[in-house]
Amino acid sequence: MERGGQEPPPPAAQQIEADDETALVIKPRKKRGNSDLASAGFNIINSIIGSGIIGLPYSMKQAGFPLGVLLLFGVAYITDYSIILLIKGGNLSSTSTYQELVKKTYGLIGYLILSTLQFLYPFIVEPGNVLTDRHFIILFTTIIFTLPISLYHDIAKLGKVSLISLILTIVILVIVMVRTVTFSPQVPKSENAWIFAKSNAVQAIGVMSFEPTLNNWSRITHVSVSLAVIISVVFAACGYMTFAEYTEGDIFENYCRDDNLATFGRFCYGVTVILTFPLECFVTREVFANVFFHGNLSTIFHIIVTVIIVAVATAISLVYDCLGIVLELNGVLSATPLVFIIPTACYLRLSEERWNHSDNIISCLILAVGALVMTVGFVLTILHPQECSHGKEMFYCFPSNVSFHNSTLPP
Repeated sequence: MERGGQEPPPPAAQQIEADDETALVIKPRKKRGNSDLASAGFNIINSIIGSGIIGLPYSMKQAGFPLGVLLLFGVAYITDYSIILLIKGGNLSSTSTYQELVKKTYGLIGYLILSTLQFLYPFIVEPGNVLTDRHFIILFTTIIFTLPISLYHDIAKLGKVSLISLILTIVILVIVMVRTVTFSPQVPKSENAWIFAKSNAVQAIGVMSFEPTLNNWSRITHVSVSLAVIISVVFAACGYMTFAEYTEGDIFENYCRDDNLATFGRFCYGVTVILTFPLECFVTREVFANVFFHGNLSTIFHIIVTVIIVAVATAISLVYDCLGIVLELNGVLSATPLVFIIPTACYLRLSEERWNHSDNIISCLILAVGALVMTVGFVLTILHPQECSHGKEMFYCFPSNVSFHNSTLPP
């Protein structure tokens, strides 16, 4: 970094490629087309939104709707800011990957901590709960679709897969918006649904946290993060406006089983999980390869490691299907240090600016917020875990129960 605070442009012979959460992978390239940038953008959006989007309405319930929306924008801003800090840290330390940056800044211990977090974050979010006969469908789709796609060596090839996932996510968003208008009148009104803030706001930040994803020195990162947060805010708002205090950790648990439009939405979500899985598997495999094989996996080991990752993640998804607490714990224990703590800690240690420089002050604030969210969020999640209601029909799907519930509400 130049002393004036202006970032030098990246070398002409090099371009920074998005390698998802593994970060800042720089490779020489003679030419890079718009299709490569578009693929990187689709991968970024797919990674940020991912399977966790169905838990965002629940985060509104945890935080309070007005505060929840503000927090969602805040987390998106911090995610975008942490990307810039990582790139600046890479320039200051002459490193080209997230792992190299942390290793040079905090040594082997920091490198191992980062690698563990990078492994756990995508690995935990890989298992998904899709459709009704989940055991058969998970096994079938994993063997036929997910595993073959997960074997891709080049993340750029996943760009088209991520585009399809993004399109399906928009379809799901439209379905949720339609049901906000057509179904919300059937859901009884609940008390304290629209208060500004609630005591579980810290847990909500954990659900919202986006792991930082890095791209070339251009506006593609800002555009991708902005589009992702717009989709997330609209989805969270519509989902919560429909069900308010009855919002479940998985928003599709709120819709009635005979709702054909919602069933189609579940199908689309199931496909997005299948298409997001390979991107997260890629990250998990890359972290494993970097730690144990110095980044080089032979074809045989590439296949073996991929099969093991997919098999373990699938086994977990078969025996555990409560999504809310998984999102909360993964957010506070993995995503929060990756997006709030580690990038700022590295930059503060490497920064050559005066202590009162804006980047240093903002980095200190983000670091403090990250430590608070991680500590308080973990304690609250353990003390007040979300109840699992997977497969249960909600009471308002039965008109007689709705009438009885309304009659018991205070005037």
